[in-house]
Amino acid sequence: MTSADRTSTASVTSPVAPGSSPGDLFQLLLDGTPRTRAELAQLTGLARSTIAARVEALMESGLISAVGEATSSGGRPPSRFAFDPSARAVLAVDLGAMHAVVAITDLAGRVLLRRRTDLAIASGPTTVLDTVVAEARQLLEVLQLTAGDLAGVGIGLPGPVEHTSGRPANPPIMPGWHGFDVPSYIRRSFDVTVLVDNDVNIMALGEQRMHWPSHDNLLFIKVSTGIGAGIIGNGQLQRGALGAAGDLGHVRVGRGGDVLCRCGNVGCLEALAGAPAIAAGLTGTNAHGSDDLVKLAEAGDVATIAALRQAGRDLGEVLATCVSLLNPSVIVLGGALSSAGDHVLAGAREVVYARSLPLATSQLTIARALSSTDASSDDAGVIGASMMVTQHVLSAAAIEDLLVPRTREPVTP
Repeated sequence: MTSADRTSTASVTSPVAPGSSPGDLFQLLLDGTPRTRAELAQLTGLARSTIAARVEALMESGLISAVGEATSSGGRPPSRFAFDPSARAVLAVDLGAMHAVVAITDLAGRVLLRRRTDLAIASGPTTVLDTVVAEARQLLEVLQLTAGDLAGVGIGLPGPVEHTSGRPANPPIMPGWHGFDVPSYIRRSFDVTVLVDNDVNIMALGEQRMHWPSHDNLLFIKVSTGIGAGIIGNGQLQRGALGAAGDLGHVRVGRGGDVLCRCGNVGCLEALAGAPAIAAGLTGTNAHGSDDLVKLAEAGDVATIAALRQAGRDLGEVLATCVSLLNPSVIVLGGALSSAGDHVLAGAREVVYARSLPLATSQLTIARALSSTDASSDDAGVIGASMMVTQHVLSAAAIEDLLVPRTREPVTP
């Protein structure tokens, strides 16, 4: 083929139009905007007969529904169709070191019902997951739903997780969890897609959805017993090669010296700025963890406030590197220690703005997690867990798999 032939061929070969498959068409409707068949045909370039067949298949699945009629230019008014978030439910679970939040959401991430309970992650996987399943069954019963109404299950764990398998990987505060097949265990009770990630990642997804939807480059930092980051870049959660991205707690900091960390290394950020480390450095108090530090700070204890401010500076040293490397527009501080006033936040701001280049910080916002300051404080994690599921089960490929029996073209002998 000559160069001219290749040019000629390219000029008549058009790219696949958005909406050219049923899954792609569904992606257009995910924004919730009602559209007619004619509008969908105009957006996709597909024939109205093709649009009609695919709309019918999506209607049969329950994922879209008719939502009224458009203005008629003569004759019968055309129907409008939109995504129906109530078509399925999602079981969303946020597990912390000492608590569990179990929620049922719709496909848009709206929390229908949730329950928080005290639960030690160190109790082991079977005890914790059996409790989660029992709580989930109760919530479904209250909502008059069944396991068959679930589209999937999303779970956040307070430790490293190999996201592709859903198995925890040497989690420091989760004895007995290493390598445990969480998805398979949950599927014994709920035979649906089960996705597992670390809790910081799902909190990053939830916090962005709830409070920073216009920011595609965001760091969510959880400061509590441990310290970790959820990284959202170009609108996508960045997990790294094996799901270990964002483990800030084990980055070495300048004043770390030979302070031993529970990971076995010395000088780690967590060994200086994690809640147990801060509490251990206070004399004359009975502080042991985050809750004690928050209470002391709220009571105006000067030593605690100074220690929290210094922890913020140590955190800021690591975040300054993150700013230079990732150039986020927002850094959000969450976790238990973020609720101890603005002391950690102030320390972090002090160092980040001093150590980072002006261009990187000219439009940078460093703020406390809004979900830690209002009535929805438990919702960021479960909304993020729900989003993790819906991004998977509502993807174009997943919708294609769901609709294959209805949309497969007849095979010509």
